[in-house]
Amino acid sequence: MEGMEVVNGTRVTEFILLGLSSNPDLQIVLFLLFLAMYLLIITGNLLILVTIYVDPQLHTPMYFFLSHLSVLDLTFSTVTVPKSLIHFLSKSKTISFSDCIAQVFFLHLIGGTECFHLTLMAYDRYVAICNPLRYTTIMNRRVCLLLVLSTWVIGFIHALGQTVPPLRLSFCGPNEINHFFCDAHPLFLLACSGTLMSEVVDMVNSGIVALSCFLVVFISYVYIISTVLKIRSAEGRQKAFSTCASHLMVVTLFFVPSVFTYMRPPGPYAPDKLLSIFFNIVTPWLNPFIYTLRNEKVRKSMKKLGGRKVTFWGHI
Repeated sequence: MEGMEVVNGTRVTEFILLGLSSNPDLQIVLFLLFLAMYLLIITGNLLILVTIYVDPQLHTPMYFFLSHLSVLDLTFSTVTVPKSLIHFLSKSKTISFSDCIAQVFFLHLIGGTECFHLTLMAYDRYVAICNPLRYTTIMNRRVCLLLVLSTWVIGFIHALGQTVPPLRLSFCGPNEINHFFCDAHPLFLLACSGTLMSEVVDMVNSGIVALSCFLVVFISYVYIISTVLKIRSAEGRQKAFSTCASHLMVVTLFFVPSVFTYMRPPGPYAPDKLLSIFFNIVTPWLNPFIYTLRNEKVRKSMKKLGGRKVTFWGHI
C-alpha cells in the first residue's frame, strides 16, 4: 500500500482527527447534540421502514424507493457519527490509516448511491405523472430492483474513484486531519507526494456524479411541471405538486451542500465542517420528518401499525 510506505525513515500509521472543537465543555455539548440527532435518525428511518414493510397499501414503487432512501440515510450517518461520538468523550482522537481509508470508501459508497437514488426517485415521479397509465408496467418489481441495484453499482465505482487517489499518495507527517471524519481532500493536505493529479481525478469524479444527477433531475422536473400545468383542476395540480415537493426538498438539502463541498477546484483550503455536518447528520435527520409530515398515507399508516399482516411489496 503506497500510502503506508516509508518516507525519510518515518511513516504514518494513524491520523489524529481534530474534530469540531478542542474545548472540553463544548465537546460535551456537541456529544449530546450529535447523540440526540443520531438517535432520531435511527428512530425516524426505522419507523419509516417498519411502516412501509407492514402496510400493504404502501407496497408500491414510490414507497419502496422511500424505504431504500431510509436505509441509505441510516447507514450514511453511521459511517461518521459513532466515531465522532467516541472522540467527543475520549482524549485520544486517533484513527488508523486503514480505518481512515475505509471511512472514505464507505462515505462515498453510501453518499454516491444516495445521490443516484434521489435521481432515480425523480425518474419515478416523472413516470408516475407523465405516463400514469403505463406506470405499473414500466416500474414493475423487477425494474425497480434492478434500478436500485444499479445505484449501488454506480456508487461503488464512484467510491473507488474517491478512495484510490489517497491510497497512491505517501504520508510521512504531519498526521493531524482538520475534520471530524476522514475524507479525500483533508488527506490530500497531509500528503508528502504531489497531489495535483489525485485532486483533479477527485474533482472530475465528483463533477461527473453531480452533473449527471442534476441533469436527470432537472429534465425530469421540466417534464413533470409541464405536465402538471396542463391539468385543468386546481385540486389535481395541487396533488401532483404535493407528491414532488418532499422529494425536491430532500434533493436540495442533499445536493447543495455536497456540491459546495466536493466541486471546489484543487487547493489548500480547509474543509467546511458546517456543510459536512449538514449533509452527514442534518439531512438524514430531516428526511423522515419531511416525508412523514407531508405524506398523509405514511402518517395514517404509522397510526395503524399494530395488528397488520406482514406481506412485503405484495401489490407490485
